[in-house]
Amino acid sequence: MLIQTHFPALANGFSFLDNAAGAQVPKQCIEGITQFLATSSCNVGMPYPGSRAATRVRERAREETAAFFNCKPTEVAIGPSATALTFILSRAFSRLFSEGDEVVISELEHEANASPWRNLQEKGVQLRVWKARWDKGGRLEPADLSALVSPRTKLVAVTAAANSLGTTPDVAAAAEIAHSVGAWCITDLVHYSPHHLPDVRAMGVDMAFFSAYKVFGPHLAFLYVREELIAQLPTDKLWFIPEDSLLKFEPGTNNHEGLAGWLGTLAYLRDELGGGKPGREGLIEAYQQIEALEQPLLEQALERLQQIPGLKLYGMPSPRGRVGTFCFNLEGQPPLRVAERLAQVGVGVAAGHYYATMPMQALGLWPDGAIRASIAHYTTQTDLDKLIAGLKGSD
Repeated sequence: MLIQTHFPALANGFSFLDNAAGAQVPKQCIEGITQFLATSSCNVGMPYPGSRAATRVRERAREETAAFFNCKPTEVAIGPSATALTFILSRAFSRLFSEGDEVVISELEHEANASPWRNLQEKGVQLRVWKARWDKGGRLEPADLSALVSPRTKLVAVTAAANSLGTTPDVAAAAEIAHSVGAWCITDLVHYSPHHLPDVRAMGVDMAFFSAYKVFGPHLAFLYVREELIAQLPTDKLWFIPEDSLLKFEPGTNNHEGLAGWLGTLAYLRDELGGGKPGREGLIEAYQQIEALEQPLLEQALERLQQIPGLKLYGMPSPRGRVGTFCFNLEGQPPLRVAERLAQVGVGVAAGHYYATMPMQALGLWPDGAIRASIAHYTTQTDLDKLIAGLKGSD
């Protein structure tokens, strides 16, 4: 069975090339949501069948997301969005950090991993920016971070893959540098996780987050916090929630039908791409398939885009050190106008800043931004051909 047939939204022939803004979902995700709402739309914690079913959905989602992160289930918090989770963290940090303490954010961040830490400046915390090397396609050099941190540094925030340029920084190196001065490191996995399987242990980070809807799932998000740090974070919580429980990051009721859908997505990854293997083993094999499917299109897209007259590509010009997200402009043409023309020929791309305000400002593209095309493992040769033809036909 072709991969595309698992995704009902792909049946109409439209080419979704705005996957960085949200991926399409497989049938298993839709069926998981439908089944939950049809049979057990209840809350958790009670002894009757519907509540038991909801409780098990939440428990399984936490367990299977822990396998996705490569951490313990007790280190996984559930939230409505990545931004909501980082603002909850920011509120906790505001009670820990003092005037004169420092926070470092990279210049490639989505604002979900920047604005919450900017807010700490109200408490007298100093914000430092780890600048990208724009003469090298927007790379983040670990040596530059080493020169930036100090004994007053409390947090280093770095994306694992830039949602604007597709750049994949060395997160493990950043975490090591942060720890060398006693700081914590948080990484944004939102744009990384559709293309590569996260491994928070290998990365060495203290906190990480991703959005399920970028990984072929519903609109929810997940937060990893290293177990030893949980009790140290003073969140706004209900009084009876233990300090060492990540439930304190989950005010209110979880989106249980969304969790059921996320379990369906993980089943799709393991069963259809992972050889039917359970747990993280199946996810590892699935992502090997995803990387193999995306790599040829990534290479071809880079080559073909750079051959279009008047097209300016921003970011890494070669496949190494990036994912299949392409940020560019056509000379003399507003990005939104180009996106509108592409939509008319059945191609969906983004135009603007996509909440990546710092890269756009550094590149001199603020406020109009740029066009962004982004692939997923279900992207086809036809999708790419339509994009290139549409760009060449723009005038």
